[in-house]
Amino acid sequence: MKCLIGLGNPGKRYALTRHNIGYMVVDCIGRKLGLEFTDRGFSSIALGSLPCGIEDAEPSRILLAKPATYMNRSGVAVVEILEDFPILIQDILVIHDDMDLPFGRIRFKRKGGSGGHKGVQSIIDLTGQCDFPRLKVGIGRPETGMGPAEYVLSLFDDDDWLSEVVETAACAALTFLTSGLGQAMNRYNSESIFEETEGK
Repeated sequence: MKCLIGLGNPGKRYALTRHNIGYMVVDCIGRKLGLEFTDRGFSSIALGSLPCGIEDAEPSRILLAKPATYMNRSGVAVVEILEDFPILIQDILVIHDDMDLPFGRIRFKRKGGSGGHKGVQSIIDLTGQCDFPRLKVGIGRPETGMGPAEYVLSLFDDDDWLSEVVETAACAALTFLTSGLGQAMNRYNSESIFEETEGK
């Protein structure tokens, strides 16, 4: 079983903020696969199988999860998932926002430190491991005068571009499920959504 975990904060107040783009991507994947989320423990989860219609996919069980613990305690939910389901931490893909990437770019990372992301750091701290893959979704840096904490909790400026970014990140995560991390990295790590659109 593989698991996609989208990081964010629960509640309508945070639903469309930059920090919640991990939630948005997992929700998009759920819609693509026709899955419904239910509350279980510290997460909202959806269980399903990869449909045979996805290219190169072998039928396998998957779990989508959105920790409901608030960002800084994401590790609590991940520990619970690892205890309750037959999932290895290496088979988890954590999807989260990243200020070091410009908006419109996504990047897979095989393992390593948190890069200052408190949700990822919570997972590392509470599992004691850092060898889990991540999909970082760029949100860019704030303009002068706005601090990082205020920025990540602010709304996106352009909803049209946001839908493109979320769609591309969802497709990238599905590539991770069907074809593995290596192929997903080769396909998406050098791609910008804006460059792709400009070339059409």
